[in-house]
Amino acid sequence: MLHTIDLLLLTTIAKRAGAAIMDIYKQPFEVEVKADNSPLTLADKAANDIIIQGLTKHYPSIPYISEEVKQTDYLERKNWDWCWLIDPLDGTKEFVKKNGEFTVNIALIHKGKPVAGVVYVPATDTLYYAKKGTGSYKQVASKVPKRIFCTPLQANKTVIIFASRSHRNEATNNFIEQVKVNYPKVQVTSCGSSLKLCLIAEGKVHLYPRYAPTMEWDTAAAHAVVNEAGANVYQQGTRLPLVYNKANLLNPYFLVTAGEQKA
Repeated sequence: MLHTIDLLLLTTIAKRAGAAIMDIYKQPFEVEVKADNSPLTLADKAANDIIIQGLTKHYPSIPYISEEVKQTDYLERKNWDWCWLIDPLDGTKEFVKKNGEFTVNIALIHKGKPVAGVVYVPATDTLYYAKKGTGSYKQVASKVPKRIFCTPLQANKTVIIFASRSHRNEATNNFIEQVKVNYPKVQVTSCGSSLKLCLIAEGKVHLYPRYAPTMEWDTAAAHAVVNEAGANVYQQGTRLPLVYNKANLLNPYFLVTAGEQKA
C-alpha cells in the first residue's frame, strides 16, 4: 500500500487546503467555540472538505479520521490496518491571532504507526513531508526540496527547547531544569501548532516536552516527518513511541527529542 502513496499528490491537496485557509485569513472572519472550548472557523471547514474530497477521490479504499468529522466507532476503526489522520487547520488559535503559525496536516497510519506525513504552513508557503524509508524534506514555495535532518544534543552546544506559550506547567519546568543539569547552555523558545515538531526535524530545535493534552491528528503528520529526519516522539518517561488510531484519540503526554550525539 505504501508504495502507491504519491507524496506529490498529498502535498498538492495540502496546498489547496492552505490556499482556502489563506483566502479566509485575509478577511474578517467569525470564530465558533466547540464543545471542548476550542475555536472553529470557516477555514477549518473549508480545508477539511478539500482534503477529504481529494483523499477519497484518489484513495477510496483508505478510511480517514479527521478533527472536523464525527468519529467512526472504535469497534469498526480497530479493524483498520490503514487510515488517514487529518487536521485541516492545526493552530486555530494562532490563525485567530493572525501570527502565521498554523498548519495543514495529512498523515497515513499503518497499524498504529505514522508512515507518511505532509505538514503545510500556508502563511509562509512551506512544506514538510516524509514517507517511511525515503527521508524527510522541506520545500519553500517553488524552490527545490531539501532533505532535512535533526541535530542531536551536544554537551558543549546550546540546547534549544520548545515550551508551549499556553501550556507551560510545572512538569515542563521540571523537565527543563533536568536538562540543564547535563547541558548548561539552554535556550527556551515557543511556537504554535505542529510546526514545533517540524523545526526539530530540520535541526533548529532539540527538544519539545508536551506535558499537556493533544489529539492524534495534532501530531501524526509531523511525527512521520520527525521519524524520517532521525528524531523520535516518545510517550512521557518511556522509550515507547506515540501510537495512533487508539480507542481514545487523546495522545498521552510526550517528548520529541533529537537524541544525543554519539561519542
